[in-house]
Amino acid sequence: MARAVLDLPHFHDEAAAFAHVEALLWPNGPVCPHCGNADAAKIGSVKGRSKPSKKNPEGVERHGLRKCYAAKCRTTFTVRNGSIFADSHLPLHLWLQAIHMLTSAKKGFSTRHVQRLLNCSMKTAWFLTHRIREIMKPGTATDVPPMGGLGVTIEADETYIGAIAGRKKGRPPVEKHIVMTLVERDGIARSTTVPNVRANTLRAVLAKTAKRGTKIMTDDASAYRDKHSPFASHDRVAHAYGEYVRGDVHTNTVEGFFSILKRGLFGTYQHVSEHHLHRYLNEFDYRYNYRERLGVDDKTRAKLAVQNAKGRRLTYERLG
Repeated sequence: MARAVLDLPHFHDEAAAFAHVEALLWPNGPVCPHCGNADAAKIGSVKGRSKPSKKNPEGVERHGLRKCYAAKCRTTFTVRNGSIFADSHLPLHLWLQAIHMLTSAKKGFSTRHVQRLLNCSMKTAWFLTHRIREIMKPGTATDVPPMGGLGVTIEADETYIGAIAGRKKGRPPVEKHIVMTLVERDGIARSTTVPNVRANTLRAVLAKTAKRGTKIMTDDASAYRDKHSPFASHDRVAHAYGEYVRGDVHTNTVEGFFSILKRGLFGTYQHVSEHHLHRYLNEFDYRYNYRERLGVDDKTRAKLAVQNAKGRRLTYERLG
């Protein structure tokens, strides 16, 4: 992290970290996660330290602890409750460091690197990075609007993720996984895994992800050839014949996205299982969608991720 970012108090002071997260998740004041009470007159702060233990004989200072005095509630809570930070023993200022690292590193940030910097276990670092990827996804399938629209050009293409067969002697080839990505020119990207590259599969993704008034650009794969295309236009470049640009018809934008994705998956993470591939796609999509070319710097990108923390709890059991 840059020196100016390291100097920010919420990266090394726990009280400042709680204040920072509370300002982002509670812009209008504390809200009880148990009953929904937001009346400031019925929410109080709890001071003091936790009970002494063998590990902490003097107790631990309780930052950001509040109590709800609404009828039939009277429970204590912090801003961690009901968020991605829930039930985590890692200090909140270390959480914020990890979020900044993962949202600012163009090609990702390896679990081993996170472990070394935060001085935590490998299991903690692995679980932590996946929880951060949870707040980097755009939303649920029902609340993510389609891309594109009138006058917008979207490039679509697919690529294969996985080891090259026979690269290491004595090891069986790893099955490749197919990723399809749609990228708006000067806009956002959205990636998904697909089981195959058949016409009905790829066309279904296009129909679900892009609006009808969009201009579509693809390569000349037969799966994309549709006489009854619902889009405003559909232009193709013949890669098989050495054609890559014809006026404004090309897929260079999505190819550029794939180059960053593959450098990250192969160079930084080295191996990504099919089970977790969609989480890594969320990570690379997020950084691309909030990149500096669109006026979003590293600090703002991290803040936007923290604002997504509410209601996105990810348990270890769900990771599988």
